[in-house]
Amino acid sequence: MNSHSTAAVLTARRIAVSFVATVSAVGVTAPLAAADPLVVPNGAGQHAPRTPSVAHEILFTDATVTQQKDGSFTVSWKAPGVGSVTVYADGRPVAHGGSKATVTVRGLPAADRQWFRLVPDRGDPLTLADRSLHLEGAANFRDAGGYRTTDGRWVKMGVLYRTNSLHALTDADLGKLQRLGIRTDFDLRTPGERAKNPDRVPAGARYVVADVIGQNDPGELPPTPEASVQKQLEGYRWVVSRPSAISAYHALFGYAADPGSYGLAYHCESGKDRTGWASAALLTALGVDRDTVMRDYLASNDYLAADNAAKLAEQPPEVAARLKPILDTRAEYLNAAFDEVKARFGSFDGYLRDGLGLSARDLARLREALLTD
Repeated sequence: MNSHSTAAVLTARRIAVSFVATVSAVGVTAPLAAADPLVVPNGAGQHAPRTPSVAHEILFTDATVTQQKDGSFTVSWKAPGVGSVTVYADGRPVAHGGSKATVTVRGLPAADRQWFRLVPDRGDPLTLADRSLHLEGAANFRDAGGYRTTDGRWVKMGVLYRTNSLHALTDADLGKLQRLGIRTDFDLRTPGERAKNPDRVPAGARYVVADVIGQNDPGELPPTPEASVQKQLEGYRWVVSRPSAISAYHALFGYAADPGSYGLAYHCESGKDRTGWASAALLTALGVDRDTVMRDYLASNDYLAADNAAKLAEQPPEVAARLKPILDTRAEYLNAAFDEVKARFGSFDGYLRDGLGLSARDLARLREALLTD
């Protein structure tokens, strides 16, 4: 092997150490129902008229906000049974439509995060934002909430965030996170990862370590693409059954149920594998359907597309082919974790109860904190 190839493999190994253990588009978010986000939007909906409605009658079945590159926002919604919807931002109406519509909003002032309040002519409004926080140093930092549950409730937005590691945050990123109220940085990485890429923590935030893998992984890049896939599948089984993983996710569920921890950002290195299972487990426990959970998981491919393309471009083709399965999120990976849940614990409820050791009271507290109806 020549020196160039040796260096390339070493680089790939360093990348692989990150974890060998939806919405379907970048910037799309599902709605938060009636309750406002934890951090009050900059005037969004504060002066919006409220039509008397049946208590907690949430009529929206879907809604998204996408921030475009030119600074405009595309807002879409479906609210069967209503006559019209008015969209508010910064306390003023900015768009109007029927029970199903897509509108473009331009000319809004700059904000750390632009919130929109969708007010129907009857029923409760939705408050939502673009899912991504658009951080320069953490491309996969995004809201973990805003999804509808199977019983018609909604996971709150502006409370939990999933992200890749925070070591590359800029000063501007840190300022934004502080203003948005990030109070807890929950790190799922190994000691080696934390030492190599220590997080930059927003001022005033608590830093919590919960190592999922439980040891420093050598991160050897497998010899073939097929072997890389198998190593990923093994890693996803580990996140369900490994004692260190069970301990880490038990701790995360405890913090997620505690409003004093909000806003809570949890992460691994790339924010897709250990973090991917964290989000999948939390959303499933809250009652979000499997298809939505999968879309949220696979969205990391979009958020990390530029970073992953750059990493692959640095490698010789043969090495890139072996590395790509490590960088991807794939449905078969997450399905391997859910299959392990069934094999080990019989059901997801069994995983929560017998694996993570969560009582009915623990889960009720989690749902009370994170769901709005």
